[in-house]
Amino acid sequence: MDILVTGSAGFICGYLVEELLNNGHHVYGIDNFSKYGKVEKSYDSHPNYHFVEGDVKNAALMNELAVECDQMLCAAAMIGGISYFHEFAYDLLAENERIIAASFDAAIHAKKFGKLQKINILSSSMVYECASTFPSREGDEHKFPPPMSTYGFQKLACEYFAQGAWEQYKLPYTVIRPFNCVGVGEKRALCDNEISSGNIKLAMSHVVPDLVQKIVKGQDPLHILGSGNQIRHYTYGGDLARGIRLCIEKEAAINQDFNLSTPVSTSVIELAEKIWKKIHGDSKTFSYVSDEPFMYDVQKRVPDVTKAEKYLDFKADTSLDAILDEVIPWIVEQIRIGGI
Repeated sequence: MDILVTGSAGFICGYLVEELLNNGHHVYGIDNFSKYGKVEKSYDSHPNYHFVEGDVKNAALMNELAVECDQMLCAAAMIGGISYFHEFAYDLLAENERIIAASFDAAIHAKKFGKLQKINILSSSMVYECASTFPSREGDEHKFPPPMSTYGFQKLACEYFAQGAWEQYKLPYTVIRPFNCVGVGEKRALCDNEISSGNIKLAMSHVVPDLVQKIVKGQDPLHILGSGNQIRHYTYGGDLARGIRLCIEKEAAINQDFNLSTPVSTSVIELAEKIWKKIHGDSKTFSYVSDEPFMYDVQKRVPDVTKAEKYLDFKADTSLDAILDEVIPWIVEQIRIGGI
């Protein structure tokens, strides 16, 4: 299958493109390197990977690429950690709307004049930002108030783009909602500003790399945003890539939406203590203090994952211990070379 992946140089796509190539697909990637700058990927020289440096908002370029592909995976977006949501509240909404509209324009054109069969939208668990019942299942996003953050609201808007394109143009779709992707390859973005957390300055505001950095740099007690009781589902990037591939491949995914996540809930305190022990062992007693949280620090995101298992035969089964055993050494090395 020929698959167009927008934002192909991004973090999750670093896992996804490799997954697609390893399963026999031809991948056409487009990215403007606006987040990290130019990066090298292990698959850059793969014979079935065809990369174009360009902007998804370039209609002529997108039309040219999309008409040659069977499916499109829309991952291009402005995205970052929780501080990013606040610092770029308007740009996240405005620019991401332009990006998703351009992507759907190209897909609609390619369905009419090319061979495109379906569009796949990388949404976000943030559509459940205002959830009040747990676990949150597909469809619940219509029962709760809309997200309060501009990022969450725009991701929900992406899903309405899919609904509208199907209703008007009969463009098949799949909506994909990853939960808290964790893995290697997530570096400091070009637009990230340093923020202080206790005596440590950080530039990502993603919980796993930030906690690792603070612990490795010797912070004690450890500074945690908010109470530390926030519940998340930390899902391995490789598992998410497999789930996204199944969303692309399986007919049962057509015109459906899926939560892709580990079923395991972990509090921020539990995560912090686990990382602490992996770095310090029993040589230091774990202690922490709570800092003032950001406005959109959602207290609980717990997905229902039964639909993905039923329709896709998908389970995210990599344990948090296994994830951290891979990620912590990578972050330590990035600290050494100044990559994050």
